[in-house]
Amino acid sequence: MHRFANPARFMRLSAAVLPYVAAAAALTTLVGLYLALLVAPPDYQQGESVRIMYIHVPAAWMALMVYGAMALASAVGLVWRHPLAELAAREMAWIGAAFTLVCLVTGSLWGQPMWGTWWVWDARLTSVLILFFLYLGYLALAYAFDEPTRGARAAGILALVGVVNLPIIKFSVDWWNTLHQPASVVRMGGPAIAPSMLQPLLVMALAFFLYFVTVLLIRLRTALIERKIRALRLAEAERGAAPSMAAPA
Repeated sequence: MHRFANPARFMRLSAAVLPYVAAAAALTTLVGLYLALLVAPPDYQQGESVRIMYIHVPAAWMALMVYGAMALASAVGLVWRHPLAELAAREMAWIGAAFTLVCLVTGSLWGQPMWGTWWVWDARLTSVLILFFLYLGYLALAYAFDEPTRGARAAGILALVGVVNLPIIKFSVDWWNTLHQPASVVRMGGPAIAPSMLQPLLVMALAFFLYFVTVLLIRLRTALIERKIRALRLAEAERGAAPSMAAPA
């Protein structure tokens, strides 16, 4: 992994990969929306409102996946001091928080016609809300210190502690009585959802993942460029201050 710790090497690699990932994300998004909105049938009970699933479920999956990746990057940064790991964790937090917010909002929009309420304090909803607060807490800690290294370490510890919430979200429907149905895609015995609905859902999940990779690469490249500009300005300021300090009184 330290081969890619060099910012210059990462910039070259990401510049080569980014156009293809972005194109794949755009293509899968268009195909997924076409399948979800025009090809997939309405549900026999939920009607057309079931189409919210094609946004809500991939957003929920990505909220969990991004937090796990963020925690892993934080662990790498804490243990091995990987130069890009802490930066990647911080940039992933913004994207993960956005996915979690989309999950919560679309869940409320879907729950109101199905459950008759916008919100209920059941185990799944509450644990996802806690996940959103973990993302916000991570970002608050990451930017709370003047020294970026201290902020990254404090935020990384919070990210590792918050991992305990991921299995709670996953198995909350099995451990407690909730309004959410049990797992219907990844489960023993195969998916319980009809193939005509499963295929658009998986395409949308792939589109969300490719979108995440695209945005992460863009944010990392932008952060590295900003860091380089700050270093150049600091060096220029130091060079400008050196002659005045050396001048005779």
